[in-house]
Amino acid sequence: MPLPIPALDFAPPHGWSAGVPVGCRALLPWRGELTVGLVVGTGDPRLSHRLRDAVHVLDDPAEPWVTPGTVAGVCAWAQDAHVPAGLVWGDLLGVGWEAAYRHRVRAVPGADLSFFGRTVPGAEWTDALVYPPALLDAIREQGLLDEAFAPQPRTVTVVRAREHRAVPVAARTVTVLRAVTPAPPGLTPRQAGAGAWLAGAGEQESLNAWARGAGVSGSVVTAVLNAGGAEYAQAERPPPPAWAWLLENGPQDSLSAWAQGAGIPASAAATLLARGWAEQAEVPAPPPPLPLPAVPEEGEVTGADLPDRLPEAPVWRLHGGRAASRFRVLAPRVSRLLSQGRGVLVLAPDHATLRRAWAGLSGLAEAAGTLAAQVGGHLSGVQRAATWDLIRTGAARLVVGTVPALSAPVADLALIIVLEEGSDAYKLLSGSRAFVPDVAACVARAQDAALAYVGSVPAVESVPHPGAELPPPRARLHVVDYAAPPEQPELGPLSGVHLKAGDQGYPLSHDLARLLRQVQERGRQAALLAPRRGYSALLRCPNCEHTPQCRNCDVPLRFHQETRQLTCHQCGYHENVPDRCDHCGEQMWKARGPGTEWIAAEVARLLPGFPVYRLDRDHQDDLAALHAGAPGVVVGTQLLLSQPCPPELALVGVTLADTWLNVSDFRASERYHRLLRQLAEWHPSRAPMLVVQTFQADHPALKVLGSGQGVLAYPAAEERVRLELGYPPHARLAQVEVAAREAERARVAAQEIADALYGAGATELEVLGPAPSPVARLRGVYPYHLLLRARSDARLAELLAVLERRSWKARVRVDVNPRGGL
Repeated sequence: MPLPIPALDFAPPHGWSAGVPVGCRALLPWRGELTVGLVVGTGDPRLSHRLRDAVHVLDDPAEPWVTPGTVAGVCAWAQDAHVPAGLVWGDLLGVGWEAAYRHRVRAVPGADLSFFGRTVPGAEWTDALVYPPALLDAIREQGLLDEAFAPQPRTVTVVRAREHRAVPVAARTVTVLRAVTPAPPGLTPRQAGAGAWLAGAGEQESLNAWARGAGVSGSVVTAVLNAGGAEYAQAERPPPPAWAWLLENGPQDSLSAWAQGAGIPASAAATLLARGWAEQAEVPAPPPPLPLPAVPEEGEVTGADLPDRLPEAPVWRLHGGRAASRFRVLAPRVSRLLSQGRGVLVLAPDHATLRRAWAGLSGLAEAAGTLAAQVGGHLSGVQRAATWDLIRTGAARLVVGTVPALSAPVADLALIIVLEEGSDAYKLLSGSRAFVPDVAACVARAQDAALAYVGSVPAVESVPHPGAELPPPRARLHVVDYAAPPEQPELGPLSGVHLKAGDQGYPLSHDLARLLRQVQERGRQAALLAPRRGYSALLRCPNCEHTPQCRNCDVPLRFHQETRQLTCHQCGYHENVPDRCDHCGEQMWKARGPGTEWIAAEVARLLPGFPVYRLDRDHQDDLAALHAGAPGVVVGTQLLLSQPCPPELALVGVTLADTWLNVSDFRASERYHRLLRQLAEWHPSRAPMLVVQTFQADHPALKVLGSGQGVLAYPAAEERVRLELGYPPHARLAQVEVAAREAERARVAAQEIADALYGAGATELEVLGPAPSPVARLRGVYPYHLLLRARSDARLAELLAVLERRSWKARVRVDVNPRGGL
């Protein structure tokens, strides 16, 4: 169940004989109600007499909700990581935990349920909604309840026209006056004339209408009626035009839609509905609209027409080039597998990568006789359920999605493609804290499927695998070295030799400012990557150097100029900017560490009248004009890369590259190198000028890009360093976080865990720490960290098992394959 608990044992439903339906959903009695659970295997049969029965299996075992191979792979990862299975499935399975069904109940024949209350199920089938769930569970536990379940299809309420003969007689007929022939004797000349007029003019709706038409008084026509010269009769009235429109155009979603389409007031539509010309009805809901696959242009040579030159290995990789070129190289392999009736799963870390993958690969499905399906959080619940049905019935064998796609029931899975396998977006920051590529590797092994890593640059962990590299995109790089004066001629004509290190300008260097003015003069576009959101990293008192701190965390508060508030980006605490320094009473504040607000303001001052946009988690301007080709500058965080590249982009500036390096994480330089490569290939067809402002101009991750070396150059060198240091891919890591409200309590508990590990045979090379977190207090608690470093998954599982042998006097959380720093 999607709860932070291990898998629980239940007995099969009463009368079940179809075997263990692994991967199917079952209705389970849980805390007095029925809840949906996923069957992941067989429990211990020796304890079956102590178990409650599952109530109903929701899925056909021939079409399980999740394939048994995927179940085995995910559960294997959870077991090795010592994470409760329910926590992992709650993170990875994004659809199916709520099921629509009709539930009816009755008492077992001959059972007397009066003991349970006055209102209880009887001998006849009754809707279960009539009774409290706790009452039904109590009766169910005694074995005295018969239950029946039926799928409840999704329906919608529509307004539809009734057939003319089904419209109530009172609505489609009208009472009229009709002449009787021959005319009765004894009528006066006026009366006879009125009768003759009625006979010639035809039926009239009222006496007044008859009198007006005949040009006589009301008493004359009344006398004719009383003498038998006319009579009342029922006549069909002409159908309303709005009814005819509804009959022709079919059911409408609402009264307002009908009224708008027929060109009548909504009140008139409501009147016609009340009179019976139309009705509201529940009908099966139409399939929701799903993303359409990309259609190659006529005459376009696709990658599917090229030979397959990729490795034939259980795990392989493809890196370099631009996204479109990588997908062209992938296309022959994907097309071949789909044509063989096999399944292909493509995982993307974010929606931007998903969008590019869908454009590059989805068009291959139709030629192979199948469908392509998207799976991700951007779809509505109805769309996700419809997509899931397409996949598990085998109609869609090419699946492209984000994290929830990993559990998609792809039939006969042959290949899992993990795009940008080193992206930190794959790391689940809460819950199971799984790193999705690790789980994907377990799923691939369990399903005997190949695993491919594809992206702009390989993760260091991917380097040992066989693979193919494409030439990297051409990079036009200019480095602004804040640590040294630009006296070297190789820095190019942008810099002046007279400038000293402290005179180069910040946050916009003189070189970057000169290029931005050129962008404005030529009506082009630029993007500036800021190190953080907000106005500045902190405010500092110029007199005593005091910095306002968060009340819950040991971090300085970030300054947001738009709201004039100081905000903690860890816990969300915020306060107004104080008028005076708490320590010395100084009224002035000095901002340090520019963010998106500060840099955007600097650009606006530098380029008066030029459009300047911001894009970060706090503020997201509409970039439609920029994407349409209008000139402008956008300032943002790494969120920029989630957007399509502006078509006229001429300049990309990294305002302070050292932000990505000054992190307590051995992957920091790898992450920095990947960012530079992604910026270099952001534009799909050309290379904008890339300006990097840094204090570390000699960093290898930057120099490799400037020298034009291949995408494997830096990751391969980093892999050799990690081999000497004993870090991934040559070791397996897990971070153990021990936290408490009191710092001493957290320290003691962390030391006790370290002692327990050493007592179980761990060596000093396998246990690093304990040590306080770099942020000593976070959200009111004091975290201490231990880093476990093992030679294999099996050894890491042995070390983690030590933590489960006893309880600890602090909160303990395990993070396998930690990312983002300690």
